[in-house]
Amino acid sequence: MASAAERLAANVNFGAFSKATELKKRIWFTLGALIVYRFGTYIPIPGVDASILAELFAQQQGGVLGLFDMFAGGALSRMSVFALNIMPYISAAIIMQLMTAVSPKLEALKKEGESGRKKINQYTRYGTVLLAAVQGYGLASGLEAMAGPSGSAVLIPGLFFKFTTVVTIVGGTVFLMWLGEQITQRGVGNGISLIIFSGIVANLPLALGQMFELGRTGQMSTAFILGLIVMAVAVVAFIVFIERAQRRLIVQYPKRQVGNRMYGGDSSHLPLKLNTAGVIPPIFASSLLLMPLTIAQFSAASATPGSEQGVLGTIAAYLGHGQPLYLALYVAMIVFFCFFYTAIVFNPEETAENLKRYNGFIPGIRPGKNTAVYLDYVLTRLTAVGAVYLAVVCLLPEILISQYAVPFYFGGTSLLIVVNVTMDTVAQVQSHLIAHQYEGLIKKSRLRGRRR
Repeated sequence: MASAAERLAANVNFGAFSKATELKKRIWFTLGALIVYRFGTYIPIPGVDASILAELFAQQQGGVLGLFDMFAGGALSRMSVFALNIMPYISAAIIMQLMTAVSPKLEALKKEGESGRKKINQYTRYGTVLLAAVQGYGLASGLEAMAGPSGSAVLIPGLFFKFTTVVTIVGGTVFLMWLGEQITQRGVGNGISLIIFSGIVANLPLALGQMFELGRTGQMSTAFILGLIVMAVAVVAFIVFIERAQRRLIVQYPKRQVGNRMYGGDSSHLPLKLNTAGVIPPIFASSLLLMPLTIAQFSAASATPGSEQGVLGTIAAYLGHGQPLYLALYVAMIVFFCFFYTAIVFNPEETAENLKRYNGFIPGIRPGKNTAVYLDYVLTRLTAVGAVYLAVVCLLPEILISQYAVPFYFGGTSLLIVVNVTMDTVAQVQSHLIAHQYEGLIKKSRLRGRRR
């Protein structure tokens, strides 16, 4: 029999928006904050020649800059104040997660509850500023080394340009971090995820326009374009199905007698997601593999004509998009990071200990160590399937781009992010609607009680 919450969730519809005043305010605040972010992606860093930068950046789309520019919604190619987007904050948060798993002090801090979480968030902010400063200095140095046929990308290179660039980049990153936190508190859903989501979706019309232009000029057949659209819809449906898939382990609680009454005896379930690691493995794998290619391209941009690229050039040739070595390493690193990150975010021993503490047990499995071994066994099998799923989804756009020259980078990691953020946002909206309907039911019950 369905619970009251499930029956209420089934009756939620978009017509309830007209009465959910608080939810409408949250949605309008979220939209306004995202508009502010999109305006910021067009404010350039002082001292950069935009035309020369566009020429040089067009030659480096295959490197890690192209990946980051996709996440930043074009802010990096325009070298705006939000050039690094929110990526330093994400990197700092991931580093803090890894440090929490290996550092006893941070692990103890995490178990302190709300106060510990606030301290970890503060350390994450400090790490964001440090990473943004380091990356901003590297970006400024790389810009000074880049030169095209029309001249240098920097109008007046020197220490002052590096200083102003670092300050601007750090300020833009900190503002985006604050904006994401405001969206989380006063808007709908995870603000950081929504900022990345809006940056990726902003590039979608341009990519579609390029694809349709190739179809208009005859470089790409109409049947092939229709096939790509059908494939994209099928991949989205597949991602939604897998991301919602979970293995539910039954957890039983024994009955206990207190006086003349029996308590307990209930059963619940422990959900284990098929893809516990999320989008972290593809992001890590892409960043690490594309780094040598980007360094080689930066060296080519700053090298004199006719000079040899040496080892970096050879590495870039073998690690290019669609190359067998690149695809093999990409899959191997995705699988590795799937198991590595899952081991960090889910601890079978801790979960088994918590179940034993509350007298819960999995039917047929003894509490304690045996439960931990069983959880590890089930999680390993689920992670293996999830790793194969991530590898297939991420390899598909790589093959299309390299083999069929599809100018459509809306796939793999970006598609995973868009689908996951959309699902989370819809779930947040539904939870607000359910809460609003509960409030309405409580008010009606109070009014009826007063009338009686």
